[in-house]
Amino acid sequence: MGMNDNDPVVSSNQLVRDLTDSLGPTLVAALAGVGRAEVNEWAAGPGTEPSVEIQRRLTVAHEVWADVSESDGASVARGWFIGGNPWLYEQTPVSAIREDRHAEVRRAAVAFVDGDVDQ
Repeated sequence: MGMNDNDPVVSSNQLVRDLTDSLGPTLVAALAGVGRAEVNEWAAGPGTEPSVEIQRRLTVAHEVWADVSESDGASVARGWFIGGNPWLYEQTPVSAIREDRHAEVRRAAVAFVDGDVDQ
């Protein structure tokens, strides 16, 4: 799931652009734990980069987005990111990513893609 050694490396600016295209700048800001202005700056291109901690959050979000949207489509994936999740104690994946609960989010995504929605 998402963590393929053969996947091309994506710049953090491109990662932010991809996520904002998919989730919108408000949700990207929420999962990164920053304001929308920062997200828009990063998406604009080289010159500003998110911190390493925030890059990890963005990478997890991007990987999970790819897996869920590939399996169930973009609108379902967006709903998955903002809906309460039984694998995350009814918190949203957006909140869990912001809290750096990345392994839990990945497990929740795998369970969703595999059709195991109840814990």
